[in-house]
Amino acid sequence: MNRLIDISKTTDIFAEYRQTPIGLLLEYHNLDRPVDTYSSAQLLIGMCMDNRKRLHIPDNFSFIIRSGGANLRYSEFKISYAISVGGIQHIAIIGHNNCGMVNLISRKDQFIKGLVEKAGWDREAAEEHFTHFAPMYEIGNEIDFVLSEAKRLRLRYPKVCVAPMLYKVDDNRLYLLNEK
Repeated sequence: MNRLIDISKTTDIFAEYRQTPIGLLLEYHNLDRPVDTYSSAQLLIGMCMDNRKRLHIPDNFSFIIRSGGANLRYSEFKISYAISVGGIQHIAIIGHNNCGMVNLISRKDQFIKGLVEKAGWDREAAEEHFTHFAPMYEIGNEIDFVLSEAKRLRLRYPKVCVAPMLYKVDDNRLYLLNEK
């Protein structure tokens, strides 16, 4: 089963997302839709903090929360604010391939060494920091994590439309994720 759905034309966008802020996001980013003018955010985008990703969207179109691995577990107050005060009814969760939050244990030595050499930490504190926080931020497989995060947010905010997506850093395109 192909879990990545390429969006090359508007009819590739799932029917439930067409003519919504989710569909517009895909049109702006992948299909070069001319930008519209917005005075308020239309959706919330949760995406990784990775510097290799840049979305092609109009100014004022979206709230954006960047967090390692697109992990929004520790951003729920911000999400709730965007919904309750900002009026958001659509969320796009955008993971990406080659994410540094996958297999964090393989970066343990680099992480510790980096904190010691670049931040002035002592080795024991750096190791304790990694050991404490790595399990909270490890996401496993990017696609599986984004799908589980979308499901979690749908349960938490049942009236909000949540769309899981993947950004491929090699072609700079957004893909919808097939949940079936």
